[in-house]
Amino acid sequence: MNKLAIIIFLFVSTISFGQRNQDWEKINTLKVAFITEKLSLSSKEAQEFWPVYNEYQEKRNALRKKSHHQIKSKIKDADSLSEIESEKLLALHMQIEEEEEVLDNDFLKKVSKVISAKKTLLLLRSEEEFKRQLMKQYRQNKGGK
Repeated sequence: MNKLAIIIFLFVSTISFGQRNQDWEKINTLKVAFITEKLSLSSKEAQEFWPVYNEYQEKRNALRKKSHHQIKSKIKDADSLSEIESEKLLALHMQIEEEEEVLDNDFLKKVSKVISAKKTLLLLRSEEEFKRQLMKQYRQNKGGK
């Protein structure tokens, strides 16, 4: 097990997963370390990469909040929605999905100009690996309580 995996394990085992801002900040710090290690970014690459990545993450989070606030909270009451309200909600959902796709594609174009195409693919893989490790630790901790 590498050092970063041990750090993630220790971190996840100590948090209660209340998802407060402080916890998210710690998770994001670990994610930055994980991605930096996996991509082997040079200082020049890191200087150019992180602003692009952080801007993308901010926009992505804004879309998720918009989706949750405007759609997911209302889907719970789908039985009580009229057909017209349902059509509007469905159209909004499709619009947000399209916005996410455009955002993802724009990010991949921008980031592949800052780091190589290979490192861009490694980034995609690393993000998934980080999520899997985080969820694995969460499940293990939740089952152990």
